[in-house]
Amino acid sequence: MNWQPVLEGGWLLLRPLVAEDWAQLYAAANDPLIWAQHPLSDRWQEPVFRAFFDDALTYGGALVAVEKASGQIIGSSQYRGFNPADGGSVEIGWTFLARSHWGGGWNAEMKRLMLTHAFGFVRRVEFRIGEDNIRSRMAMERIGGQLLQRTQMTELAGGRMILHVIYEITREGFEI
Repeated sequence: MNWQPVLEGGWLLLRPLVAEDWAQLYAAANDPLIWAQHPLSDRWQEPVFRAFFDDALTYGGALVAVEKASGQIIGSSQYRGFNPADGGSVEIGWTFLARSHWGGGWNAEMKRLMLTHAFGFVRRVEFRIGEDNIRSRMAMERIGGQLLQRTQMTELAGGRMILHVIYEITREGFEI
């Protein structure tokens, strides 16, 4: 699977994250309200976001979301955890958008582009969302994510544990 494709929709261009994207991506991310329901609610702070950014560069599955009309970076998302067993699966996550682009279909277009690409290689896409992140859970349900009857406990830095709920979208259930 190509982890860092260039994907183009009506409003967005998704392209691989590069080190030179730091300033624009942090400008989109440094709003505390973006992270208020996220398990890492301090990600708006520069050192915390720098660790997130560096991890995304190191892992290699990160895409930045560029608003085509302005050329501005407005968020990002990532592919991770490719599993070739049982027809294949991959995770899409670590997604955020600047609040100026909440609502109006921006997240739906980003996920549609990423899902369309992923389903060329896998049968199933998973999404792990912090149990208390109601905004992200509602967004996932709006794009067709099905809540599975399983959860995952993840240890965060400092030993704090967070419960994630798991959603999935299958190739058969995906509507373009």
